[in-house]
Amino acid sequence: MAPDHKLYEGKAKIIYKTPDPQVLLAYFKDDATAFNAQKKGAIVGKGAMNCQISSHLFRYLAHQAIASHFLAQVAADVMQVQAVEIIPLEVVVRNRAAGSLCKQTGLELGLVLPFPLVEFYLKDDALGDPLLTPDRLTLLNVASTAEIAQLRGLALKINSLLTHFFQDCGITLVDFKLEFGRNPQGEILLADEISPDTCRLWNQAESDPHRRVMDKDRFRQDLGDIEAAYKSVMERVLAQEL
Repeated sequence: MAPDHKLYEGKAKIIYKTPDPQVLLAYFKDDATAFNAQKKGAIVGKGAMNCQISSHLFRYLAHQAIASHFLAQVAADVMQVQAVEIIPLEVVVRNRAAGSLCKQTGLELGLVLPFPLVEFYLKDDALGDPLLTPDRLTLLNVASTAEIAQLRGLALKINSLLTHFFQDCGITLVDFKLEFGRNPQGEILLADEISPDTCRLWNQAESDPHRRVMDKDRFRQDLGDIEAAYKSVMERVLAQEL
């Protein structure tokens, strides 16, 4: 992965070109950011752990008929993926109240929601990744009405599958962020990653609101033991047979 083959560098990954224009390499970094990159740091081994967690979960979802950009894990911290045009939306699914939902609504942290809440945020750091209403989604034309309905349906199906998967790991899936892309045929594929960077995960064996956290909130909130939490998630995920 020579520097001149770099296609794009984001907060958590570097994307490299390969001889096949339809195949890319995603290198997972140890860099950690929070609050729209206002807080920066590093989590030792995070890249390799997130790559392995994401690869396993993409394989699991593929067995459940969820198509993604994932092709293969080619190194501990490198994933081979299909080239897709990323849809500039973050699709967030919430099962319990946490994070911005609590701040914006006053709901109690951890409250079980009566139904999974699906939200769409515009992927734009300069604007602070704003939450979009249905009319704003239509106005901005980042995806068609049919695609928005498809994204919502996929997000809910993935939520159901991942909720059961993490339940078997002794972990509560509080909420998570998904990203999607279009392949050259115009098909929508799940993209990016699924990891403690993009999910809120709580240890079901812990009732303490700090000790139960197994995700990037440990970095956001300076809770410590970040690497140990990520490692625990990885070990539990990889222990689940596909």
